[in-house]
Amino acid sequence: MNYKVTIVIPCYNEEMYILDCISSLLSSDYKNIEILVVDGDSSDKTQEIVADIQKGNPNVKLLHNKKRITPVSLNIGVTSASGEFIMIAGAHSHFPSNYISTLMPYFDDQSIWLVGGSLKTEVINHNSKSLSIKSVLSNRFGVGNSYFRTGVTEPKFVDAVPFGIYRTTVFNEIGLYNEKLIRNHDIELHKRIVNEGGKIYLIPYVKCTYYARETFKGLAKNNFGNGMWNILTAFYTKKLNSLSLRHFIPLVYFLSLIFPLLLSCFVYEFIYLTILSFFIHFCLICFTAIKINNVQTSFLNLIKSFYVLHFSYGLGSFVGILKIIKIKLFESA
Repeated sequence: MNYKVTIVIPCYNEEMYILDCISSLLSSDYKNIEILVVDGDSSDKTQEIVADIQKGNPNVKLLHNKKRITPVSLNIGVTSASGEFIMIAGAHSHFPSNYISTLMPYFDDQSIWLVGGSLKTEVINHNSKSLSIKSVLSNRFGVGNSYFRTGVTEPKFVDAVPFGIYRTTVFNEIGLYNEKLIRNHDIELHKRIVNEGGKIYLIPYVKCTYYARETFKGLAKNNFGNGMWNILTAFYTKKLNSLSLRHFIPLVYFLSLIFPLLLSCFVYEFIYLTILSFFIHFCLICFTAIKINNVQTSFLNLIKSFYVLHFSYGLGSFVGILKIIKIKLFESA
């Protein structure tokens, strides 16, 4: 199999990561590739770095997205692709040389529309805080039953894969990325694939590396956005099943803290429900932290990481609900 694979990389201000990402793809043992970097008008040296790479690699092209919205960049890349297959890559990622060549043979099965490898979460700076965040983002209690993060031992049909390879015909069948969805556009696309009868295959034999946020502030900001866009995704697509149950669990936790606390203003005893919810969550976090703690992490930073992840995600989902209420009130005014 020597079909052409177009690799689309949306990016904005990625001067720290873009060289490593593109270099890893150019080192691929699968040579029939083109790389389309779709830049959101970066203000750092991202475009200069890509231009430098282009000098010796005519199969690397730089495209532009003035809207600076990720799904728009992805659609620019998809519609500009000349390959029979399209791979979506992240600028924060590093790919082994056999990534594409390992995945491509699985397309011999015509029922498979999308194939991806597992994801290895990594950090650039190795310290107790960053390594604790890394551990939490690779743990089931942190990210739910996200198989590509937590790992499988055998190939498995799943509902999502990271940085996968698509048949180009998939986008003709089900359409492009939903440009209303600043986040979760990939999850929503994967749902459409499954709903149309396509299969998504996770291959554990090859892993790409994703460089995660290394500070609690970065972790909180990223997951607040993820949580908010979970709710907005369901709203804009008008389909609650455009996401999975695991995406709403942090919201349930957040509400279990806030609602009883508010009700306790009228009936004091409700505050015990907030205390109970907090205590159960705290016990689960401590149990998990004890289980995964090692010489590189710290028990305290693991607890902080879990709390920041779950609370910011749940808060983001709650803000998403408030945004929908605001939109509805504005429409009815």
